[in-house]
Amino acid sequence: APVTRLYDYFFSSCSHLKPGTPTPKRTVMAKDDILSAGTALADIERHGSASMAKATNNAKSGAESEHRMTLLQGIRTYPKAIAWSVLISTCIAMEGYDISLVNNFYAFPQFTRKYGELTSDGSYEVTAAWQAGLSNGAYCGEIIGLFINGWASERFGYRYTIMTSLALITAFTAIFFTAPNIQSLLAAEILAGVPWGIFQTLTVTYASEVCPVVLRGYLTSYVNFCWGLGQLVGIGVIKSMLNRDDQWSYKIPYGLQWMWPVPLFVGIFLAPESPWWLVRKNRDEDAKKALLRLTNPDRNVDFNADETIAMIRHTTDLEAKLSEGASYFDCFKGTNLRRTEIVCLVWAIQNLSGNSFSNYSTYFLEQAGLSASNSYSFAMGQYGINMVGVLGAWLLMSFGIGRRTLYLYGLCGLCTILVLIGFLGLVPSTHKDQASLATGSMMLCWALFYQLSVGTVAYSLVAEISTRRLQIKTVVLGRILYNVVAIICVIMQGSSGGGICFLCVVYTFFRVPETTGRTFAELDMLFEEKVSARKFASTQVEAYEDQVEVFEHTVKE
Repeated sequence: APVTRLYDYFFSSCSHLKPGTPTPKRTVMAKDDILSAGTALADIERHGSASMAKATNNAKSGAESEHRMTLLQGIRTYPKAIAWSVLISTCIAMEGYDISLVNNFYAFPQFTRKYGELTSDGSYEVTAAWQAGLSNGAYCGEIIGLFINGWASERFGYRYTIMTSLALITAFTAIFFTAPNIQSLLAAEILAGVPWGIFQTLTVTYASEVCPVVLRGYLTSYVNFCWGLGQLVGIGVIKSMLNRDDQWSYKIPYGLQWMWPVPLFVGIFLAPESPWWLVRKNRDEDAKKALLRLTNPDRNVDFNADETIAMIRHTTDLEAKLSEGASYFDCFKGTNLRRTEIVCLVWAIQNLSGNSFSNYSTYFLEQAGLSASNSYSFAMGQYGINMVGVLGAWLLMSFGIGRRTLYLYGLCGLCTILVLIGFLGLVPSTHKDQASLATGSMMLCWALFYQLSVGTVAYSLVAEISTRRLQIKTVVLGRILYNVVAIICVIMQGSSGGGICFLCVVYTFFRVPETTGRTFAELDMLFEEKVSARKFASTQVEAYEDQVEVFEHTVKE
């Protein structure tokens, strides 16, 4: 009987039929048999059997090469990928800078005098309602940007989407700089939130797709380092303006937002596109050219660009079979539902474990009794620890400590610290000064634990748990939940932080898997086989089975 269709599955365990579909007759053939069968190429839809066997072997060799690659070899082979990833990830520093400004301006006397209201004791203060409005306005804009990104990045590519966002943020900064009232600031926060929402997900996705397994954890978590960088620069600029008593004390910090977009735009214009995106668009030759621009093959004799592209093609085709569509609705179908749930909660837990509370550190510390200058000094220490914490997390990763382990034990530490901060609120007013200093010290401890674990590792987890085919949309949904939870936390004002954090510990133990050292195809198989989160690290999978090819054929009566 003639062969009418080739099911180019790379391993038999991925053969699934819809309920109610008659079982087709199948012929299982060893590779050598396929090569000698003489099947006409015209009868094979996508590839001939010989080219299919070669593609499978190349994909497997590419994956094995990544598994053998050490950290030093990865750095020597992918130096340009590291540089481009670092450049694009720096876009997120702009959001960290602005978040630092808006949240810490609430304790800035010159800002509150311009945009706040006169209180009964003769001082000026931005009301709680407007504080929530400004912060939540940015989150709402980011949600809009996230939804746009889910479509735009897949349609136009990562580079053009980011460059358009940089042009928008350049224009919106003018509103911050010239805002005559707090209503104008709110409009600026909402509008600027749109490109920030795009930066939040594209930076992580690009980092995960241009580097090998051995570098993925470092480059994806570098995004968190950029958050700390932007926040530290922002708080430093505000502190340097404390001695000014004019409008430039808050206009200069807003105007300095223009220092980011232009150099980033030029750099990203020159950057290569993600090879994974190009393969998804069936532009394999362009993907190979982009890969060669990301690597230095001469430094690693074990590297083969064709094998790496074959591995990307293998994973892309596999995911296309496991998930028929690539829409937002497909994120909630089959095994994708579990992956979407984990990505969403991993990101939401960042805010549920105290991150939203820490963003208002200067205002909180002033309310606890510290002076404005000391409050900003503590905040600078906190943001400095944020950056050092990322480096510490990299060190722990280099020792072989997994993502799940860091995330879980870090949450335990955060839960303990939040409970202690809560008890410090019970200290009598006669010891208010000592209690405020103790609270500030505990917040620094919290910042260190957070950046060593949840704050840093979350970026690696969300980039690895989602499928390549649905990654942008899955990460977008996760970040949207992050923003929604942030809005809720602003309204709740940090109540029940320790208790909620404990529930996050329980969830992480049972649901968050270990992804360290796995290729994307291997992770696809682990989720497809519904392996328990606690058994991910110990389960062996063969994602590049090369023994059989499966054909469906029809028999003429």
